Amino acid sequence: MEFDYYYGPEADTYAFYRIPKVLFTEEHFFGISTEAKTLYGILLDRMNLSARNGWVDEYGRVYIICTVKQVMKSLGCAEQKAIKLFNELEYKAKLIERVRKGQGKPCQIYVKNFIHNPRKSLVLNNENHNSGAMNITSLELGKSQPNNIDINNTEFNNTNLILSDETDEMDEREATLRYIHKKVEYEYLLNDNPFSQDLIDEMIAIMVDTICSGQARIMVSGDYKPAAVVKSQLMKLTNEHLSYVLTCFKNNSTKVKNVKAYLLSSLYNAPFTMGAYYTALVNNDMAEGRI
Repeated sequence: MEFDYYYGPEADTYAFYRIPKVLFTEEHFFGISTEAKTLYGILLDRMNLSARNGWVDEYGRVYIICTVKQVMKSLGCAEQKAIKLFNELEYKAKLIERVRKGQGKPCQIYVKNFIHNPRKSLVLNNENHNSGAMNITSLELGKSQPNNIDINNTEFNNTNLILSDETDEMDEREATLRYIHKKVEYEYLLNDNPFSQDLIDEMIAIMVDTICSGQARIMVSGDYKPAAVVKSQLMKLTNEHLSYVLTCFKNNSTKVKNVKAYLLSSLYNAPFTMGAYYTALVNNDMAEGRI
């Protein structure tokens, strides 16, 4: 097929995806793949449609819905590639943020505006992320790095977001288990990992045991930490954190002598290490020319 030339303003008759020029000119974005930048342009294009449809959360922030299958169709790529591009935009470029809405429902995607100064997103921090992520490069047992939780302001001394003063020990465990199942979207997690139910149940049991513990200090990665800090951290974990720990555990080639201690350490550190992990995967794929 032979194409004609453009004459006059004919090029203006097409619709275009808008990819901000700054993604190619600013050093901060030099490490982001061209395909990820193209995906950002596609997601940005959907913002106008979302705004017209009234897809705005309670904080006035516009979100979009774009599934992996839609990206596969738009970019003509395989499922694994589409997932990696999403991860690259979220964990490495910090240009989007995905929020799960429950089993069988697509994620809400917030396309980040990098032009203005970032605003603190209270709802996303509280519901989906630890609000002071640090870079820890491994889930292996060792000395975990300090966190920035203010112990004096911690509200989890009696896990009082779940329990009342009249709750007995058995009710406490059941209430905690129900809370965790809801927080990590248990059925959705099982659906995504049908052959890992035993490991998932073991992780959740460790979380319940730790949150319901009456000890003043709990050992994590070889260090005793205030129980309130550990409980607070575990109660913030989401579906993404447990999926990440599952992946790391399956990929771990080192013999684990104390599985319970290893999993507790991994769960506690997951909010700190998840972003660095996915960034490393993307960097490795880029180095090997896969993206």
